[in-house]
Amino acid sequence: MLRYIVKRVAQAIPLLLVISVICFALIQLAPYDAIDTFVTPDMAPEVVHALKARFGLDQPAYIQYWRWLINTLQGNFGYSLVTHEAVAGALMARLPNTILLVLPSYALAVLVSIILGLVAGSNRGGRADRIIDGLCSIGLATPTFWIAMIVLYLFAYKLNLLPVLGMHTMGQEKNLQDLIAHMILPCSVLTVSFLPETVRYVRSSTISQYKEDYVMVQKAFGASRAHILFKHVMKNVLFPVITLVAIALPTLVTGAFITESIFSWPGVGTYFLTAIKGFDYPVIMAVLLLSSAMVILGNLVGDILYCLVDPRIKAMR
Repeated sequence: MLRYIVKRVAQAIPLLLVISVICFALIQLAPYDAIDTFVTPDMAPEVVHALKARFGLDQPAYIQYWRWLINTLQGNFGYSLVTHEAVAGALMARLPNTILLVLPSYALAVLVSIILGLVAGSNRGGRADRIIDGLCSIGLATPTFWIAMIVLYLFAYKLNLLPVLGMHTMGQEKNLQDLIAHMILPCSVLTVSFLPETVRYVRSSTISQYKEDYVMVQKAFGASRAHILFKHVMKNVLFPVITLVAIALPTLVTGAFITESIFSWPGVGTYFLTAIKGFDYPVIMAVLLLSSAMVILGNLVGDILYCLVDPRIKAMR
């Protein structure tokens, strides 16, 4: 197992390098840069050139990339071209806020998805299955930003039950009750957005398990539906769910961009979107590299967990 992990980590290094080259190249293809976003028509060309020289934007793309890569390997993600603050420090300040928002939302979504998926899959074609599948179709077709705007209008503006924006009420930064009140709406929106795909995944796995021979054998021995579902089917359905949860690790970084921006939640998503608007490439590269690393880590963790819960996979390794 250790040899397999080392091999996967070694394979991830060139992959991250390729991803960083592609992302940097796409940024360079843009018709303007971060300096152009705040240049005014009355600025002298010498001033504009001096600003670009200050941040190294007057150098060829390959030199800019090389400097960025060397700094990144040393743990230095550079400084924001817009706010002039250290990118690493800004990310570390905002990442816990994003995790605080996404983690409970995704955990709740997975728990509800397992229940609904098992119910729908075990009653394939029945009323419960049609209702759950129909709701999933509506959920998949409904944009997250629209759901967020509707709940904001209803519960924050019309009914005035919950706070509208932000993470804290001014002066209540250490009040846990105030934090929970601010989390309810964005967490609800994220849970609803995560649900449909996961429910369908569990439903599909449940239906495929009911086609296996062991289910027919259990029925032949007179086992009840509840016994078959919870004793045998659910255990096998949860194997691929483990992988799904592990692969979802990047959502801890990038899973709430739209929701964070709508609710003005001070997380990585809001920071990233602001950087895109200002073409702040050190911030963009840092977030993209972090999310790519989380994707690779998620796949690795998923494989390891799958090996641990299923000895057959471990033997194949």
